[in-house]
Amino acid sequence: MSLLIQNGTVVLADRTFAADVLIEGELVKEVRAGIPPNAADTIIDASGMLLLPGGIDVHTHLDMPFGGTTSSDDYLTGTRAAAYGGTTTIVDFAIQARGTKMRDALDTWWGKAEGKACIDYGLHMIVTDLGTSGLDEVMHPEEGAVEPELFCGDSEVDRLEQRILRGARQRTGNWLPVPKRQEPDLLFHVRSNLQTQGGYSGSARPINANV
Repeated sequence: MSLLIQNGTVVLADRTFAADVLIEGELVKEVRAGIPPNAADTIIDASGMLLLPGGIDVHTHLDMPFGGTTSSDDYLTGTRAAAYGGTTTIVDFAIQARGTKMRDALDTWWGKAEGKACIDYGLHMIVTDLGTSGLDEVMHPEEGAVEPELFCGDSEVDRLEQRILRGARQRTGNWLPVPKRQEPDLLFHVRSNLQTQGGYSGSARPINANV
């Protein structure tokens, strides 16, 4: 199945120009002016429209349990909304429950997405328990999961992250830790005030407490 988008204005990072776009299957095959109509099965006239590459959202939480509830969007509604907005790839978070294997978390999140996702997706791994397998369980580049997220600021979590970082120094490979630094004392102070004065979640996490 091929698609030809004609007469649009292609917008790239370094330039904007008039061109046609030929797509075969899921691949952009050609971008240039004057692609013949017989090159595709279907033709769309994009006169007066902008043609932009799909966006990538690298931080989403779909179908995520948290605080006794679950995020409102699952992989169907979340990725469908993303597609309507021009986002064609997301990177969601697989959360390892303490006392379980990271492999189990990955399988759970792949299962959440299977048969529902409307766009491409990958996963970050939220590591809560290294167990005995250590970093060997973090690395699944062939499945699109290579980035453990490291929460810093909580003493118990910090000890876990130190183990991960020490192990990382002894490894090679294509992985990238995602550090997330928060100042727990400041956040606790602000949250305590909000409990007596009322307020919103956003105001409980001031920008100077997050790096």
